[in-house]
Amino acid sequence: MNTMTNRRLARACSGVLLTALLLALAACANDDAPVAAAVAEPEPQPWPQVAWPLAEDAALEKRITDLMAGMTVEEKVGQLVQGDIASITPDDLRKYRLGSILAGGNSDPGGRYDAAPAQWLALADAFYEASMDTSQGGKAIPVLFGIDAVHGQSNIIGATLFPHNIGLGATRNPDLLRRIGEVTALETRATGMEWAFAPTVAVPQDDRWGRTYEGYSESPEVVASYAGAMVEGLQGKVGSPGFLDGRHVIASVKHFLGDGGTTDGKDQGDTRISEAELVRIHAAGYPPAIAAGAQTVMASFNSVNGEKMHGHKPYLTDALKGRMHFGGFVVGDWNGHGQVKGCTTTDCPATINAGLDMAMASDSWKGFYETTLAAAKDGTLSAQRLDDAVRRILRVKMRLGLFEAGKPSSRAVGGQFALIGAPAHREVARQAVRESLVLLKNQGGVLPLSPTQRILVAGDGANDVGKQSGGWTLNWQGTGTTRKDFPNADTIYEGIAQQVNAAGGHAELAVDGKYVTKPDVAVVVFGENPYAEFQGDLPTLAYKPGDDTDLALIKRLKADGIAVVAVFLSGRPLWVNREINAADAFVAAWLPGSEGAGIADVLLRRADGSVQHDVKGKLSFSWPRTATQYANNVGQKGYAPLFAFGFGLTYKDNGDLAALPEVSGVTGNEGAAGVFFARGDAGAGMALRLEGSTGQGVTVTKVPESLDGGLLAVTGVDHLAQEDGRRLAWTGKGEAIVALQSHTPLDLQRESNGDLMLLTTLRVDAAPRGEAWLSVGCGTGCSARVALGPTLATLPVGQWTRVGVPLKCLAAAGADVGKLDRPWSIGTSGVMTLSVSRVALGALNEAEATVACPGA
Repeated sequence: MNTMTNRRLARACSGVLLTALLLALAACANDDAPVAAAVAEPEPQPWPQVAWPLAEDAALEKRITDLMAGMTVEEKVGQLVQGDIASITPDDLRKYRLGSILAGGNSDPGGRYDAAPAQWLALADAFYEASMDTSQGGKAIPVLFGIDAVHGQSNIIGATLFPHNIGLGATRNPDLLRRIGEVTALETRATGMEWAFAPTVAVPQDDRWGRTYEGYSESPEVVASYAGAMVEGLQGKVGSPGFLDGRHVIASVKHFLGDGGTTDGKDQGDTRISEAELVRIHAAGYPPAIAAGAQTVMASFNSVNGEKMHGHKPYLTDALKGRMHFGGFVVGDWNGHGQVKGCTTTDCPATINAGLDMAMASDSWKGFYETTLAAAKDGTLSAQRLDDAVRRILRVKMRLGLFEAGKPSSRAVGGQFALIGAPAHREVARQAVRESLVLLKNQGGVLPLSPTQRILVAGDGANDVGKQSGGWTLNWQGTGTTRKDFPNADTIYEGIAQQVNAAGGHAELAVDGKYVTKPDVAVVVFGENPYAEFQGDLPTLAYKPGDDTDLALIKRLKADGIAVVAVFLSGRPLWVNREINAADAFVAAWLPGSEGAGIADVLLRRADGSVQHDVKGKLSFSWPRTATQYANNVGQKGYAPLFAFGFGLTYKDNGDLAALPEVSGVTGNEGAAGVFFARGDAGAGMALRLEGSTGQGVTVTKVPESLDGGLLAVTGVDHLAQEDGRRLAWTGKGEAIVALQSHTPLDLQRESNGDLMLLTTLRVDAAPRGEAWLSVGCGTGCSARVALGPTLATLPVGQWTRVGVPLKCLAAAGADVGKLDRPWSIGTSGVMTLSVSRVALGALNEAEATVACPGA
């Protein structure tokens, strides 16, 4: 980690009291100290002392003591375990008495991402009633229901969707964050849940990280200024009548610790850093959150100097609970305990001993419960540590009033579905959109636009709520949604059209930019497609490398003599110099969520020509000068961004911008992460091979190409562009395969644990006659094969589709997904013709057809 400048340190010592305490302590540390090789025990000096705001309640403690006195060890262990609704039923809960359930990003009532709010509430009631049912024995201890309500109650059809945190960081408005927390809590409670896995207080330092948009800022000061406000919004203010009442939820501050600082921005990677820097940067959000009474903290997947946080006692116990006086409980992340050295997802007493109080054993809960129970009985898990964890969990449940609350549908706002996407809630989100927009260029003062003119709205983000909302929207990756899934939302085009039409102008939608009547101005909305977590990790900061579709659209409109306003949707700053140069104005809109009309509020004047809303947003992340400028955080040595932290034009400013350099800084193949074949070519570090059963083969460097003996031939084929696919024809003269060979082994363990698929975009031109298969390889005795023929036989001939194979299926079939050198191949000994245009990793809901798992 580079040294902070004296100027930054001076600024760090100002601001809110807790932030000042944290940063002043860090300022006393030696910034030039070498990065520690390992951390055995935390040093006392860097960790701030935080005052836990809740006084000890003797009556509450007695109540907990009395309850625990009658609990069996089985019941106590159950409280430490959280299972996912896709893997546990209410009847399971009656038997195992777990402390909590969650709905993960892809887990929904009935397995439907578009389940109605009433179905969510009914499910919450069913689990609650099971936890209170003592007909099979056990104590009536209400279950906690947690969910990733990370930008609103974003799992529910019709919910208010706020901008993702990166956009909120640009508002510099903590009071707005408090209101967002209140709205999120209400919509979460209405659907039956009482625990939100938010806020994320990561401080992303490398924007290649796929979770960058979940962070408010690269600046620890900005993150610290938001953390307490968001916790108070979700939970209510400590000491007020509303604290943890039926209109609020418990918060989970995450992810402790260092998730935003991993080497090369690799999700779940290793944060190599001195302890003073770890505290100064990555712990910045925790003191204000703890001071606001945050009831839970979520442990992080990442390691710090080689040690996984789920097993890091010096930080989870000694620092968080000890020196920072955190008085709630620590929950794990999705099977994160399984990554601790010596552990598996079903066996890890070490994580509880380290200080985790509740394991998110999503689909491993039964095995984890059984092994933890055995550890408690044989002393591996001490009675003292078990009781401490249980007491912390019960204390939070009692503070929340869960024992007296009744079933979720009978609580204060349970079942009040009018709260879901309520107009007042949407107005808060619309304000957040307005204040989050950052204007980077405004050549000749083209903005704001008159609504009385003819305006073309183009680009693939113009009329797509899913794209403008990003990941963690109705499902984990935010993919596969349609317009009907967002009944309480406005697309960006819809927001513009409403105001333009009302003012007497004309708004035309043309995603491809092919207008009917020449417009006076074009608004082109484009950007990243939805992603979450490691699926969003990037090798460089180049925007869609090798795909110039958006740039070509802007240039084509400009060539027609039309002024162009570019609205860029992204979860991070990216290298888009060419697009900035080509457009007259450029707006960083981040991932604004459901309120596309908030963008219209800023881009458009009133009908009388006056300005509706000036641009307020200021960059909370520095904008890269090149696609390889990864160390680009304010205060670092050599800091020289294209647009600095805090930059943001207003309409009063001169927005002219000289032409930017158009050399990305990337050499060689700029292929996107997780894409193995696209646009007619193998991905970076890979080659396309044709091989026969005897091992003879040829690397495809041109088309047409064929395998000796006439077993298999490849030619070019058009899908979305000229020859962007390959037509593969097997003759049936013998066994042959087409394969992607990686020059270095690929580690896809994270992706396998995250339920990702190997997706092949293909077209059946001639269905297989005989057995066909898809396989992966990782050396001798390490390949895996799944039958592909039955799936292909069901597909319509001549129609492009996406066929998915879950990585877990390939692992179950024998592949070591941690070292794949052949991540994809298709073969047959019969006659078959397929056209293939893309091979990539993707989410479960991105496949139109899924290959059956072996043994399923």
